[in-house]
Amino acid sequence: MKKIILLACAITVAVVGCNKEEVPALEFTVNEDLTTYQEIASINLGGLAAAEITTYDAQTKRLFAVNNLENNNKIDVIDMANPASISRIHSISMAAYGGYVNSVSAYNGKVAAAIESTDKQAAGKIVVFNAATYAEEKVIIVGALPDMVTYSPDGKYILSANEGEPNASYTNDPEGSISIIDVANNYAVKTVNFSAFASQLADLTAKGFRVFGPGKDFVKDIEPEYITVSDDSKTAWVTLQENNAIAEINITAGTITKISPLGFKDYNAAGNQIDISDRDNAIGTFANWKVFGTYMPDAIASMRHNGVTYLFTANEGDAREYDAFAEVKRMKDLKLDETAFPNAAALKADAQMGRLNLTSKLGDTDGDGDYDALYSFGARSFSVWNAQTGQQVYDSKNELDVKIKEANLYDDARSDDKSVEPEAIAIGRVGSKMVAYVGMERVDAVAVYDVTNPTAPVFVKIIPAGDAPEGVSFIPASKSPIQQSLLVVSSENDGVVKVYKANKL
Repeated sequence: MKKIILLACAITVAVVGCNKEEVPALEFTVNEDLTTYQEIASINLGGLAAAEITTYDAQTKRLFAVNNLENNNKIDVIDMANPASISRIHSISMAAYGGYVNSVSAYNGKVAAAIESTDKQAAGKIVVFNAATYAEEKVIIVGALPDMVTYSPDGKYILSANEGEPNASYTNDPEGSISIIDVANNYAVKTVNFSAFASQLADLTAKGFRVFGPGKDFVKDIEPEYITVSDDSKTAWVTLQENNAIAEINITAGTITKISPLGFKDYNAAGNQIDISDRDNAIGTFANWKVFGTYMPDAIASMRHNGVTYLFTANEGDAREYDAFAEVKRMKDLKLDETAFPNAAALKADAQMGRLNLTSKLGDTDGDGDYDALYSFGARSFSVWNAQTGQQVYDSKNELDVKIKEANLYDDARSDDKSVEPEAIAIGRVGSKMVAYVGMERVDAVAVYDVTNPTAPVFVKIIPAGDAPEGVSFIPASKSPIQQSLLVVSSENDGVVKVYKANKL
């Protein structure tokens, strides 16, 4: 049996990891019909901000959910022993630790939580709890505003993306940083910033990297958002959302090794047609327009295929909007270059491009005060990137928009902004297939893609979710209480957590 278990591990470790205690190899051969995903359970944790991110602990068969109800920040614990009948069994108060809890990650009976300070610009904490007893195991000080936390697949490290957002007046802008926590070494922590790359700013900017804001400080303007870790637990990749880039981390060395700018998406190219107006008296009218999308991904996931690691990004887009600084402008409020936009007056109509939200910090290429090119937020898509080269190998173009419209879920009121707003992404093995799940915040749905060939994903299905899905978690069959993979979607606007499964083949 040991040899059989090791064989199962070899074909699944890229996503879920493996150890001797995991279930027999026969489970991994069970395929599921990806077209049959259905909701099997749902729980409301309290409304707005009550269910943002979840993590599952296989040892206790418990789901841990971030809950930031006003003045009552906590982690809710949900019994998942029977996924078709889930219930809240406990809540872990965050009152003793600081402000909002932003993220949770479970491994082998432990749960790590990312908690920002009550002073959002001060150092945050990663707090580790026992998943069975809820007892505090360790408190680790990290950078400002830890926005996402994750265990490495081998459980030896905890990583935190510390976003370091400024205050509303922009008088205090902390460094963006990454914290690497060595679990076996009494949770020793190393927090690193991006200062080593400051000399590369000109080259990075030419490739689409963005450093901007009052003072334009390289170290302070970089804002890490989300992390994925390689299957061998040696390398991590972190989205730098506002900066339109991905950073690479050498975990064992505790160093940032590379920044890969993501460039821009041309909405005037074939296949990239978008609905650009919420005032055109039509729903989902897709056309080419002379404007670029700035990928600015939120969530990131990874998988290894034929010796190559691929990174999957949900290209949400995000703008800096503070009392003292806001980059968002309507297209009709910008002065356009007459040569680049000879029909500017017509384009500024609300039914044309006039209401499109753009960044005012890009596009004046010759510095004369008018805009020679236009850049919007996000890319209305998910993308796949070669982790080594940083090159894009796939983009879903406008397929998410098209499929959402076909499902009668398209929100035309978001046409002038980021459309379906892809925010969350998770990858898992389902039988013999690799599957990506893309959560779309503004249309309350998840798209399912077969990504067995990561350079040519194939659309499978749209799954309706709760209001504004923020977190998408995949529970592999090897860790599932029913020996079948499960999908968990948590939605921040209604506080609902939903569980889905597909039929076995």
